[in-house]
Amino acid sequence: MGSRSLSLFRDRLLFRLLRLLSGAGRRIPLRLGRALGRRLGAVAWLVVRRERLKALRNVAIAFPDLDEATRSRIIRGMFRHLGETLFEVLWLPNLDRAALGRTTELEGIDQIERALSAGRGLIVFTAHCGNWEWLAATVALCGYRVTALQRERDDRGLNDFIVGLRSQSGVETIDRGSASSGRDMLRALRSGGILAFLIDQNIRGETEKVTFFGQPALTPTGPARLAIRAGVPVIAGFIERRAGRLHTHFSEAIQTSRDDDPLALTQLMTDAIEQQIRRAPEQWVWMHDRWRERKKD
Repeated sequence: MGSRSLSLFRDRLLFRLLRLLSGAGRRIPLRLGRALGRRLGAVAWLVVRRERLKALRNVAIAFPDLDEATRSRIIRGMFRHLGETLFEVLWLPNLDRAALGRTTELEGIDQIERALSAGRGLIVFTAHCGNWEWLAATVALCGYRVTALQRERDDRGLNDFIVGLRSQSGVETIDRGSASSGRDMLRALRSGGILAFLIDQNIRGETEKVTFFGQPALTPTGPARLAIRAGVPVIAGFIERRAGRLHTHFSEAIQTSRDDDPLALTQLMTDAIEQQIRRAPEQWVWMHDRWRERKKD
């Protein structure tokens, strides 16, 4: 099975699982859903051997000084965390301002207001840390216009499911490969909105190597180039699970100008992501082949 066929198979499998669970996930209490998610993650640690071994290899690259038991503890925690995240995403349509106050701590949200005060728009970058879908929904529920760029999934059903889920929280989505994506991104910024990017994965597209956990890693440079071209600031935004609540935090804005080096800016953004992963290593998706080389097209 080729890589694209395997990706399509996984997307279809995930879509069927989400459809199966979505109705119940919205109706059960959030605390119960999280507990079920942790159980599901504990089972996944035992069952999905290939992904477990890949995650263990990757955490060894990032933390070579940690012993095997500590690395295993991180990856077991990652599986439990991802199980919780799955049920939180299914519960997400219930999130409103009242529920936000009960479930989520906001830190640094004033940084967004300050950065947007110039009226030029803002790029917020993040990573697959914590519950990134909850992060986008939180910012939108705080009254900001949020547009997320995504890689269109191979399975149309899964793609539409995720786009629809985001739209219920007021988050718009732009597919990276669409013919109008460039115009749509500039329009979102020029209207004074927030353009959100996940930049912690090795993707096909405009990438260059920067240092990540001491190793060269192909990283998307498009967000940095766009920020420099549009002259808009960039902010790191993350969400972290702490004692049953989700904590968001946003950094002070990095101002940009047309004289800036996009590779240097991408390195600064990647450094912020690494710092977050070091704070909560069990809340990052370690199965991704972050340091993989890609063949030339």
